[in-house]
Amino acid sequence: MASKSSIKLSLSLLFVCSLFLPGTLAEVVCEDLPENLCAFAIAASGKRCVLENYKSEEGSVDYTCKTSEVVVERLAGYVETDECVNACGVDRNFVGISSDAFLTPEFISSLCSPACYRNCPNIVDLYFNLAAGEGVFLPALCEKQKTSPHRAMLELLSSSGGAAASAAVDEAIVGSPAPAPAPSAI
Repeated sequence: MASKSSIKLSLSLLFVCSLFLPGTLAEVVCEDLPENLCAFAIAASGKRCVLENYKSEEGSVDYTCKTSEVVVERLAGYVETDECVNACGVDRNFVGISSDAFLTPEFISSLCSPACYRNCPNIVDLYFNLAAGEGVFLPALCEKQKTSPHRAMLELLSSSGGAAASAAVDEAIVGSPAPAPAPSAI
């Protein structure tokens, strides 16, 4: 039977470790997180944390971590790992939550990579929901990304529409072969 001192030591070590490991027992409050851990964190309440900017009294732009209204079904009290941030091609300095990242083929490639898609459920869940908001099913986009990255990008952009999307198409496929001209009727 373990002694009281060894139990206390074990509990103390568990508590200390929980302060340094993401997604553990520590109570996560978005407003208490430093800027460099805010993006891709989930508060103990289950709501996503977002980095926001504001003008300070001195006139400079400062950042603060806020609790959004976006609720995550699982992973409450979670701070994303650096490994997942790197594997998924996201940036902890993202301000707000946006689907704009889908406009770059490099991002789609990183998000759909096995290192991200299979190992980083928090980031994949976030972008799954953002893609759904644009009318895109992320698993289908990732499958298309494997076989035809440019076509995946075009399909994504055509489903979301808008002037920004068509400008992004032109920029995103620079260097790819031009489509063959349509046959003309004589």
